[in-house]
Amino acid sequence: MEIEKLTVLGAGTMGRGIAQTAAVSGLEVSLYDIDQQMLDQAASSVKANIEKHFVAKGKMSREEGDAVVSRICTHTDLSKAAEQADFVIEAVPEKMELKKSLFAQLDQICPPHTILATNTSVMSVTAIGGATKRGEKCIGTHFFNPAAVMKLVEVVTPLGVSEETIETTLALCRKMGKTPIKVKDIPGFIVNRLLMGLYMEAAQMVLEGTATADEIDIAMRLGAGHPMGPCELADFGGFDVIQMASDEVFSYTHRENDRLNILYRKMLEAGRLGRKNGKGFYDYIEDGTKKPFKLFS
Repeated sequence: MEIEKLTVLGAGTMGRGIAQTAAVSGLEVSLYDIDQQMLDQAASSVKANIEKHFVAKGKMSREEGDAVVSRICTHTDLSKAAEQADFVIEAVPEKMELKKSLFAQLDQICPPHTILATNTSVMSVTAIGGATKRGEKCIGTHFFNPAAVMKLVEVVTPLGVSEETIETTLALCRKMGKTPIKVKDIPGFIVNRLLMGLYMEAAQMVLEGTATADEIDIAMRLGAGHPMGPCELADFGGFDVIQMASDEVFSYTHRENDRLNILYRKMLEAGRLGRKNGKGFYDYIEDGTKKPFKLFS
């Protein structure tokens, strides 16, 4: 099936990045959010990004850039946003009941051919799609942040999904300039399942005093060729997100290795979320520099 009209639910960082990527690839995009201010911010952000990264660098003419921006329409009415969609990507906060509620509504609003995708990073795609009567047309499309830049998309295949839905989704990701990889609907998928182990072991090493967060990051950058060390990466992702992801995976597996390390819970209790509030394994200074946070006296 050829996808021409895409609807994105959620105008936050991920949603607006996905919408921009789709519009650049030539798709007509409807961007939905319950908050008009978020939609206005998203539209301004996309326009600024197209100007900075495409027009100013000569990758697009002014007219081409304006055409990309014009391909994104914003809506606070879910029915208007999705009633003509060929494909919907949900990118709302990681709350299972919210996602299931939206999928149930989409099942009633969208045409029978519409594929419903969730951008969840760890939650059960099978459970989300179970809120509909079109399980064969429900799938996961896990984009990575920033969605307009990162090439990978994990295409998560839940129980009951059809081969046509899978192939259509893979083709759409490629059209959007992404590299899709297919993965079963197992908690954590590929990237987060591997990263969780790295996050937890790094936190345990800091907790035990094996090395400081800064020393661990330097070791992994210089010794393993990682662009960011695990503590830096945890700060970037956010400890609240790590907690949610770890708890979700652990609720399925009950493996001790998947349990959230106590250091992250202590950090959250202390109000340290990571880079989003300038306080994580590092304190982030307004001038753009950072210094290691002394965890214990």
